[in-house]
Amino acid sequence: MKMSRRKFIGGAGLFLGALAFGDRLRAVERMAASAAKRVATAKSVIEIWLWGGPSHLETFDPKPDAGEEYNGGFRAIPTNVPGIEISEFLPNLAKVADKYSIIRSMTHGNNGHETATYLMQTGREPGGKVFPAIGAVIGMMKGYDYGYKGKIPPYVLIPVAKGRFSEIGFLNPKYRPLVTGGDPNASVFAVEGIVNQSISKEQQKRNKDLLRRLNSFEGEFGESKEISAFRKSGDEAYDLITGDAGAVFDLSKEKPEIRDAYGRNTLGQSCLAARRLVEAGVPYVTINCPGWDTHKRHFQTMKQKLPQLDMGLAALLKDLHGRGLLDSTIVWCSGEFGRQPKISQESPWNGGRQHYGKCFSALLAGGGFKGGCVLGKSDPKGENPVERPVYPQDLFGSIYELMGIDPDAKMPNPMGEDIALVPPQSQYGRLKELYK
Repeated sequence: MKMSRRKFIGGAGLFLGALAFGDRLRAVERMAASAAKRVATAKSVIEIWLWGGPSHLETFDPKPDAGEEYNGGFRAIPTNVPGIEISEFLPNLAKVADKYSIIRSMTHGNNGHETATYLMQTGREPGGKVFPAIGAVIGMMKGYDYGYKGKIPPYVLIPVAKGRFSEIGFLNPKYRPLVTGGDPNASVFAVEGIVNQSISKEQQKRNKDLLRRLNSFEGEFGESKEISAFRKSGDEAYDLITGDAGAVFDLSKEKPEIRDAYGRNTLGQSCLAARRLVEAGVPYVTINCPGWDTHKRHFQTMKQKLPQLDMGLAALLKDLHGRGLLDSTIVWCSGEFGRQPKISQESPWNGGRQHYGKCFSALLAGGGFKGGCVLGKSDPKGENPVERPVYPQDLFGSIYELMGIDPDAKMPNPMGEDIALVPPQSQYGRLKELYK
């Protein structure tokens, strides 16, 4: 029997489609098997984002022998780990260097705030699709669709969003983070939508009861799936405002000496709020700390900003460790890039540092990462990585892996495209040298 050309092509198409489907199915099965083999060592991540780009020379990669045109005359100090030195601006962090590791060879070569932020938050080159930030991805992969039961959203930003791009990218809006607003160092941490300084919890409860009595909608239409869902969402919202979940943001419940140890400033109290959030089971918390774009008056700004970072981050690491939370909580601290090692003495900069994406530093601690280590090396002036360059993709892949998320797995997306969570970039790959 003869077969028409159209039937032949149609049959071939079905056959090839079946093969392609089989390949995709096998790929999904392989990824599932790969993910099943991974044992998560971390449950939460705290990201301290130094918005604007911190200088690596004044933080974790000092260059005391480079000359004043590079180091400004400031020195390095020893830490409690023999052989590791950091900037003299960070004496408290020097005492707890055994609890974190330093990457001194971060690189991506991008010097624009928006584009470098996008790279350091998504692991993707700018252009084309807007991908979600790592916090949104982890909030999704460890969130409500995967068994998260918390009343607080699984991704929280303190106190403001980065504002450089959409945090959720192409993900469903339900994965949008909770942006607290307010100031954790204020007398009342006024979390937007949760804490209202002018209305007491008792008044909130009375308002809820009054609203329920006045609401004729439910009685008119009777019980239904939609009505039940509406009531449940309202109850959950009020529980976040008046119940135990919202109380996580009440820093007055902490002992004064604990608050003092973190530093009575926005960054310090943000670190304390982040500890309370991961203690409550929130998978991802970002602390946005602006003010690091030091084109001018660099050293004057560092003398103000670095003591706050030093105090807050050191207290966070010690507090997490003391509560048995550091082993299950990844802490990473970085910005979108570093600062140019050679100081710009000329006018109008008068002692500033410019953007620098060729070489910079990051701090990693907890959740399966070792402490007391240095990964990578920059040259004597801090201008280029000379050992083990680390790309954003390497960092993210490692964080995902320790969170029990397969970096090679397909990212859920509304386009239905085959997109890996982390694209391949570096010949070195994951930061296995820092795994416990």
